[in-house]
Amino acid sequence: MNNPWSKAEFEQKLREKGAYYHIHHPFHKRMNAGLCGVEEIQGWVANRLYYQMAIPVKDAAILANCEDVAVRRTWIQRIIDHDGREGETEFGGKGGIEAWLRLGEAVGLKREELLDETHLLPAVKFAVNAYVNFARRATWEEAACSSLTEMFAPEIHQSRLDTWPHHYKWIDEQGFTYFQMRLGQARRDVEHGLQITLDHFTTREQQERALNILQFKIDILWSIADAICFAYEYKRKPFDGIADQRVCHVGRF
Repeated sequence: MNNPWSKAEFEQKLREKGAYYHIHHPFHKRMNAGLCGVEEIQGWVANRLYYQMAIPVKDAAILANCEDVAVRRTWIQRIIDHDGREGETEFGGKGGIEAWLRLGEAVGLKREELLDETHLLPAVKFAVNAYVNFARRATWEEAACSSLTEMFAPEIHQSRLDTWPHHYKWIDEQGFTYFQMRLGQARRDVEHGLQITLDHFTTREQQERALNILQFKIDILWSIADAICFAYEYKRKPFDGIADQRVCHVGRF
């Protein structure tokens, strides 16, 4: 039987998963290099909205499964960060979902077409729903561990803030508020989520399970990027050339 890693060793192995984070996906590299056209940027923004809207639903699932009052008191802030709350003044009191909708408008999309899933790709919907369903069925500690992709998020947000205003001058810079918001929020969330993971996953078997969970979440994000890349960079959207006779949408998440 393998001995458990020390907390420092375990944290290092979790952080090493950043090598597989979607910041390294070819589509993200193209975006940050200024190589994407308007439709590609719009397609990415429209599809990522579905993920943004799922985040507070995922976090609500974690709260529903968690019996630890102290954890719930802290974790609930994540829902507020995305849904917003009246009376708060930071970033106008608006949450991350509203900020993302404004990003959509800044890249030339109408709010209505963002919310009615006009551009939503089936593979993106499938991947996001799989993530939410995992959070509902897993233990709250396991679901919390899956959120540790936030360890790598500040870098990707900062890279957009550094490159997009230069490469995509046609985007209204007010649309970049989401990236600015998440720089601080993600760092704060990482401290809490990482502490939960280090404290709960203490045997070698549990630690390896945590690494697999984090890889699962990384795979979700990579799959989303794959779908967007295939549809918008390679112009292979689902059902192209087929008359759209679909009459209903399966519900969200």
